[in-house]
Amino acid sequence: MAGKIILRTAEALVEGPIDYLCAEPEIILGALDGPVGQALATLLGDQVKGHTKVFAILNSDVQVKPATLMVSKVTVSDPRYTNILMGTVQAGIANGVLDAVREKIIPKKLANDLGIIYSVWLDPAVLAVENVDHKALFDVHREATVKVIRKAMKNEPSIDWLLKNQAATQHYFHELGLKGEI
Repeated sequence: MAGKIILRTAEALVEGPIDYLCAEPEIILGALDGPVGQALATLLGDQVKGHTKVFAILNSDVQVKPATLMVSKVTVSDPRYTNILMGTVQAGIANGVLDAVREKIIPKKLANDLGIIYSVWLDPAVLAVENVDHKALFDVHREATVKVIRKAMKNEPSIDWLLKNQAATQHYFHELGLKGEI
């Protein structure tokens, strides 16, 4: 990896055996003294009811590095949803960020210089689940975090892969729509 990491993006999907055990993060990763840092600061200072932005933390008072700002894709209005998102999911993301550093996906020497804006999705159907499997939910978000950071750092998928696989790769919900299932 040569030069400064200005701005990289990625998306990933990790699915568990049950519908609510799914993570589909989208991230922007880059230098804190560039556009990513500016966006991170703006987002943190521009809190919106139902879409609170919070840092990924191991526990209160223990923020991970690179600084990772979680932004919910879902409007948060239920206290139970909030507790799962800002508990199990947040912990999974925080651990995944540190795993990415440990695995040298993110160079350790850059941990204080990079920021991540992490668009997080927690299936609202989790509210209908009586006994949420918090370990499985933690694991899927941890795995998805490492996967999405790896993809951003490697600029995946490459344009060559996209051009080669464009015709063979169909959007899941588009296919359902074509079949009349949605």
